[in-house]
Amino acid sequence: MSERTWTTHTVTAAEAGQTVEEILIGTLSISRRMIQKLTRSKGVQLNRKPAYLARQVKEGDVVRAALSFQEEATLSAVEMPLDVLYEDQQVIVVNKPPFLLVHPTNPSQTETLSHGLTHHFSQQGLQAKVRPVHRIDRDTSGALVVAKTAFAHQHLDRQLRERELKREYLAFVAGTIAEERGQIDAPIGKHKQNPQLRAVRPNAGEFALTRYEVIERYQDATLVHLELETGRTHQIRVHMTHLGHPLLGDRQYGRIGLHLLKRQALHASRVTFLHPTSGEQLVVEAPLPDDLAALKQALLRESADV
Repeated sequence: MSERTWTTHTVTAAEAGQTVEEILIGTLSISRRMIQKLTRSKGVQLNRKPAYLARQVKEGDVVRAALSFQEEATLSAVEMPLDVLYEDQQVIVVNKPPFLLVHPTNPSQTETLSHGLTHHFSQQGLQAKVRPVHRIDRDTSGALVVAKTAFAHQHLDRQLRERELKREYLAFVAGTIAEERGQIDAPIGKHKQNPQLRAVRPNAGEFALTRYEVIERYQDATLVHLELETGRTHQIRVHMTHLGHPLLGDRQYGRIGLHLLKRQALHASRVTFLHPTSGEQLVVEAPLPDDLAALKQALLRESADV
């Protein structure tokens, strides 16, 4: 992406008399912080000429804002195989494998998914920071939305905060859930004894809501579909443990089914969001990974033998 791409808006009669800045904030939904970056990089134009933010516009004027600008990548590029589920100039959705960190948490971690994306971007001639829109735990697999521009990130981050970006998961949990569906509304905060873990904290936690629906029942396990209304750390794992059905293979919560697989049985199966420039609704799905597909077959065989 060596040349800039732009988002363009033609001023309507109702918008005449507004300032360029008001068009950017109101109509194009660009944050003030982003506008500051754009003005420093000459990324705002009125009728294809550099524009002052306080300039009033008239009907038919064309306001343009740059969707991208050159910036230094913050991580070294590391070549690695990427399972790309969707990609265009603004966004990429990657099917993250288990056991891979999304982003380094200390300088010694030099082969994370973000390092791989830095290499992927460089192959496209794109100099940009890697901007994951949401989080996925190291041992969780599945769909991760990453913005390729600062413009896309601020739009997708707003969708996440306003709960318009929908995240769906599949999980294999211990025990048989009797109800067909339900929701867990229980505040989550840091664990009293271990600050690395989370726990339901009725009087000291943050609001957290998880919806679940049973997909399939086995002899001593259940496959559930989950939707996150909020995005607290370890939310699904904590909430399902609180419900009495911890995830199989989870070495931090529940510790049930550790012989079945080497990580918690959790997969980000689908994300739904509005494209940051076109407004089109995108639904991207990630197939069940090999280890969870094998777990499912093992549970089916075990149930058939009863």
